[in-house]
Amino acid sequence: MNRRTALKQLGLSSLSLPILSQSPTLFAEANSKVSPKQRLVVMFSPNGTISEEFWPERIGEDFEHKRILKPLEPFHDKMLVLRDLHNKVKGDGDNHMRGMSCLLTGIELFPGNVMGGGNTPSGWPKGISIDREISNFFQSKESTRTRHGALHFGVGVKDTSDPWTRMSYHGPNQPVTPFADPYDAYRRLYGNVREKKKVRSVLDDLKSDFAKVANRLPESDRKLLIEHSKLVDRMENEYANSSSLDNLMVKPPELPEGILNRNDNLPQLSRLQIDLLVNSFINDFARVATLQYTKSVGQAKMNWLDIDDAHHTLSHEPDKNKDAYEKLVRINTWFAEELAYLLKKLESTPEPGQKGSMLDHTLVIWTNELGKGNSHTLDHIPFILIGNGFGFNMGRSMWCDNSTHNRLLLSLAHAVGHPLKTFGNPTLCKRGPLDLS
Repeated sequence: MNRRTALKQLGLSSLSLPILSQSPTLFAEANSKVSPKQRLVVMFSPNGTISEEFWPERIGEDFEHKRILKPLEPFHDKMLVLRDLHNKVKGDGDNHMRGMSCLLTGIELFPGNVMGGGNTPSGWPKGISIDREISNFFQSKESTRTRHGALHFGVGVKDTSDPWTRMSYHGPNQPVTPFADPYDAYRRLYGNVREKKKVRSVLDDLKSDFAKVANRLPESDRKLLIEHSKLVDRMENEYANSSSLDNLMVKPPELPEGILNRNDNLPQLSRLQIDLLVNSFINDFARVATLQYTKSVGQAKMNWLDIDDAHHTLSHEPDKNKDAYEKLVRINTWFAEELAYLLKKLESTPEPGQKGSMLDHTLVIWTNELGKGNSHTLDHIPFILIGNGFGFNMGRSMWCDNSTHNRLLLSLAHAVGHPLKTFGNPTLCKRGPLDLS
């Protein structure tokens, strides 16, 4: 439909046609098909899983949810469980280092001086991670460009920066540090809105106090009080007018005060970071995000699960240690519960401006740096995909025929219209993207 036809269909007079038909934007929506939004979230938890309590026995649509995946059962029809995917990146670094830093990059680590287990030093990866690659692709087009492009949230991630602690990379030797502090993430997203709220509260108290004493003061003091009141009014107007909340789809979540980045606060920090992540998606601040729980070799103590042992230490125990086995099942089930919380928020939130829920426009990937903790294997890496955002055939478990995980990374790029021929190490992409249709 051309512009003049569209104008006529609106019943506009012939006098306006020569003028309005020159508008390049007035009927842009009528002349272009709005593409559904696509978003990507990568959630990481460390130290491998318990295979017997994680992987479904059955392949196909009627796959079962074992104990670790049980919290995700309500999302069965939107799940894709990928079996037999292996991280085949070799070279420098130990398996924890390559498991973490090659997970989303699919490429080798540079030689370096960060010492891994068994005297295996390394540096940073030699390439960009797939989350940043997809974000860059989105940012290259006006229709998918957002304020931040990608956002990275951490739960229990400490300040130490090394190949065990970073999974996202801007490019070679360029690690991305996640926001471990939800208050820092809040300031990045919303500026100093929280501080402005505090100041406005103080100003309201001042105005209330002025009103209480105004009639008790002599005329000379009352004039001074009036001047102070005017100053307070001006300050309040300035703070109100400078608020960055006016153009948001939804206001930012309320953050309780004083939740420090400490081990025992991980459950609260997790929910705060998830709330901020979802809020940033609703307001279209970004369309790519990562959610990283601790780190490779993470030693969190899950005291809230009545587990006093450090996670990584437990993961080294042999399978015959049934106490450690059960504790690891509970730990991994807790991660699944946090993922379920994220999925519920996305599913219960209507997609702004489009049909369906936000989960219908988002793909969430839950993964790990190891297949199994006590063997340190990089085979059978857990990849659980949930959500309809990338157009994959969901609601099933499938064999991946002992494929390299690079093929999955390549599939993610293709799903957003970014037809890369290889990603990461080209020799690990020889069979092309996985067929997930």
